[in-house]
Amino acid sequence: MPADVVLLHGVGLDHTMWRRVAGPLSASAQRVHTPDLLGHGTASDADDGTTLADLAAPITGLLGSLPSRAHLVGFSLGALVATRVALDRPDEVSSLTLVSGVADRRPEERAAVDRRLADAESDLAATFDAAIDRWFSPRWRRAEPRLAAETRAVLAANRPASYLACYRIFAEADAEVWPELPDLLAPVLAITGADDPGSTPRMSAAVASRVPNGRSAAVPGARHLLPLERPDMVTAAVLAQIETRPFAVAGDTTS
Repeated sequence: MPADVVLLHGVGLDHTMWRRVAGPLSASAQRVHTPDLLGHGTASDADDGTTLADLAAPITGLLGSLPSRAHLVGFSLGALVATRVALDRPDEVSSLTLVSGVADRRPEERAAVDRRLADAESDLAATFDAAIDRWFSPRWRRAEPRLAAETRAVLAANRPASYLACYRIFAEADAEVWPELPDLLAPVLAITGADDPGSTPRMSAAVASRVPNGRSAAVPGARHLLPLERPDMVTAAVLAQIETRPFAVAGDTTS
């Protein structure tokens, strides 16, 4: 029987970032939903003071319209939103796959994201350029220059006030959900790129160890944009959650 899978994108991106994952999931007979988060794409603006709960509310509404409990998949900011939804509506979530998520930031990691927020408030275009440099390794950018340009164009299309409101949530909301993780009932798989400096393997392992039913994995040689850089691994992780079977990444030395 097909499952309902809800894919939640990261800050500054939109539903199109899931195209390399949504296709294979649909081909495996899953019902795939890729909503735009508040403040992104075709969704309404995110006002100053928007909270994680505000971002979660439309997703909770979507889940209420589905015929079965959903498998939630969140990337980066989307991972925080998915966690909030799963904590608030455990009866509507079958599993949680957290892709390139953030958790338990150390002081230097929190200082780094605070600097990126301050940079965005002063020069948004330069912030987007820096994000592309951070997300795309030189090798990957040479291999897929069009993808890097397309991703930069999605960032450039952001409404500045909405982007900043959502980036503030990304910078702070991990501290909101961290104390509640022991109450997270859904099975959790946290997966990240082994070379991701912001959403580190340590963070994924920390989430997996804090929830009642968690596991983590790191993809060697990959950075932040796993759904675009390694969609095969993300797809396999989601299917492992749906089918309640083991999942491992070749070359992962973090476990």
